[in-house]
Amino acid sequence: MNPRTPTDPTAPADPEASEASAAVDTSDASDAADVSGASGAEEIVAKKAAASDTSYDLTKATGDAVAEGEDEDGAEDEDLDLDGLDDDSAKENSGLGAAVAAVVAAGLGVVALTGSWTGKVAAERETLIGQIKTSGGGTAAQQISEIYGDAWHSTALVNGIFALLALLVGIFALVRPAFGVPSAQPQPGWVRAVATAGIALGVLGLLISVGMYFDLIVALPTATATQ
Repeated sequence: MNPRTPTDPTAPADPEASEASAAVDTSDASDAADVSGASGAEEIVAKKAAASDTSYDLTKATGDAVAEGEDEDGAEDEDLDLDGLDDDSAKENSGLGAAVAAVVAAGLGVVALTGSWTGKVAAERETLIGQIKTSGGGTAAQQISEIYGDAWHSTALVNGIFALLALLVGIFALVRPAFGVPSAQPQPGWVRAVATAGIALGVLGLLISVGMYFDLIVALPTATATQ
């Protein structure tokens, strides 16, 4: 019996062949591991690159959306502020003009009823002219008409002018909100009340002035014939 012949039928007949086969198997396993490791590394790198690209895109899109939203919000706020300033200034101007007109109308109406310095001066002037005309002689009726009647009529004329102005200014104060920029808030009640009072005083003063000028309320005195 050959001592080199193995008793186990499954054992290799040659030890060198066994070592060579083991080396080949080890190298094949190493190569397979290297190939699988390289493939896995490439896949990991590819996944990381895709994830970074997606994150960059999301970050960029989010930043653009936020910036666009801020720009729109800023533009809207600016537009609202400008519109608010314009509306406020227009409302303030409209309300102030109507209030001033209402107060002026009421003042003119009071002057039309009580008289003014202008009417007094005009009456004194007519009186002086009448005295000059009748200084050389004249009848009693002529003296009454020149000295008293003309002064009376001058006072009525001046008061009538003030009454007409009060009427016109009062009407303007009431209808002012209907022109120009429409106001969201109605005209204050006290402005309408004062403007209405000015109109009423103007109408009343105008009627009295017309009656005085044409001697409808009180007639001029007449001179009686002496016996």
